[in-house]
Amino acid sequence: MGVAANRRSMMLLFTGDTDIYSHRIRLVMAEKGVNAEMVSVAPGERNEDLIELNPYNSLPTLIDRDLVLYGSQVIMEYIDERFPHPPLMPVDPVSRATNRLMLYRIEVDLYSHLNLIMNGTAKQAEKARKELTDNLTAISPAFEQLPYFMSEDFSLIDCSLAPLLWRLDEIGITLPKQAAALSAYADKIFAREAFQGSLTELEQEMRV
Repeated sequence: MGVAANRRSMMLLFTGDTDIYSHRIRLVMAEKGVNAEMVSVAPGERNEDLIELNPYNSLPTLIDRDLVLYGSQVIMEYIDERFPHPPLMPVDPVSRATNRLMLYRIEVDLYSHLNLIMNGTAKQAEKARKELTDNLTAISPAFEQLPYFMSEDFSLIDCSLAPLLWRLDEIGITLPKQAAALSAYADKIFAREAFQGSLTELEQEMRV
């Protein structure tokens, strides 16, 4: 019987072993200590359960009893609210809105370049690699005074940024000396037990 016809009592996550958006969800779950059944879907694979559950057939997709969620930011915020400790979003509306805006900017200013590097033409990839490097260097000073991204506390913003930083070696980006603070931040995040626990075997191989 398929997943859609037989809802599980445990959370179920359709995830990609190298999909950066899925990695974000796995990291949030690891930080929260949330257990979920993982269904790995390879690029281009036709998974009938996923097709039935999600009209966009996209990763990640989360099943929690009768609830079906897709869109990584939607899932991230749901898990944070469903499992309140430790909190990964601030309590007050203004700070929450600011965090959501920063998550949006990470998508537009950073993830969009990653997509071109991975899927664009050689010329597009070269330009995107330079722009991504420049954008990362520009945000590096934000890590000189605070331990996390514009905060004293680890948050969903860090869960969104860390999987991208983990993939820099794989996409041929070495951060310049001007981004030393960002490099130090990345090393600190990568050393977290939850981050190590969020990695698939293929993701572990992305960095030597």
